Amino acid sequence: MVDPEGKRLSAEYDPRMVSTASAGPPILEVRDLRVWFPLRRGLLRRSAGWVKAVDGVSFDLHAGETLGIVGESGCGKTTLGRAILQLQPATGGRVLFEGTALLGRTTRELNALRPRMQIVFQDPVGSLNPRLRVGEIIGEALHVHRIARGAALRARVADLLDRCGLWPGAADRYPHEFSGGQRQRIAIARAIALMPRLIVCDEPTSALDVSVQAQILNLLRDLQTEFDIAYLFISHNMAVVEHMCDRIAVLQAGRIVELDARDRVIGDPQHPATRRLLAAVPSANPQAAAARATAEPPPA
Repeated sequence: MVDPEGKRLSAEYDPRMVSTASAGPPILEVRDLRVWFPLRRGLLRRSAGWVKAVDGVSFDLHAGETLGIVGESGCGKTTLGRAILQLQPATGGRVLFEGTALLGRTTRELNALRPRMQIVFQDPVGSLNPRLRVGEIIGEALHVHRIARGAALRARVADLLDRCGLWPGAADRYPHEFSGGQRQRIAIARAIALMPRLIVCDEPTSALDVSVQAQILNLLRDLQTEFDIAYLFISHNMAVVEHMCDRIAVLQAGRIVELDARDRVIGDPQHPATRRLLAAVPSANPQAAAARATAEPPPA
């Protein structure tokens, strides 16, 4: 799928397009999702227009699949992910998770769905409560949803820490005692504690150095293989997205301007925004990267 600036025919694509590995109904259906913020001016703060952070986004996501949402800073990626999970109210559209509509639900109704959809935030420092020990951070959701308590809870936390590459004794320490990569592992352990079907990964490696990024990405892939988790992977780094994702959706000014299988988007980008993102990836041949950024797409 490409917007009018691209050369591909819209009939060739559909928001419901799935990867060849996917089967059955989608776990997540997003249709015409909009998140608009009022622009207020004057002493009376009257509405003078709208900031359209997300403007008519549609796609499907299947179990075990990773869909990359990429775009420059400020294009609406994080707002899109938060609106899907109803952490940010949506202005309009439709979001179905496992066939259940999420928009307009009460807090109690959403809480019943929370165990099956989780998020890994961008900042591994700010997303962890510094006053709680790691065991309390990971086990909090298990306790609230009455899944495990006492010795069973401690055993479950130890198992989650082990799965995420940390030692069981880490449960008794505080977040500030860990490195950035270890904190993100803690955040991932918290996200998978309830065995969710969907995880929104909001730039989970952007605050980490390259070697730690690789470890976190490999951990996410291993967990996906083991638990058949669907990832909505938000990033601006096309190299990371190429490593992680089955399909890629390019977001610009709140709209999807290109959506296709990973290899086609990386190997044959059609929209100028996609080519700019690819050109920003460090290359041993800067001239080739610059040519890729400015090259016109082939004729339709």
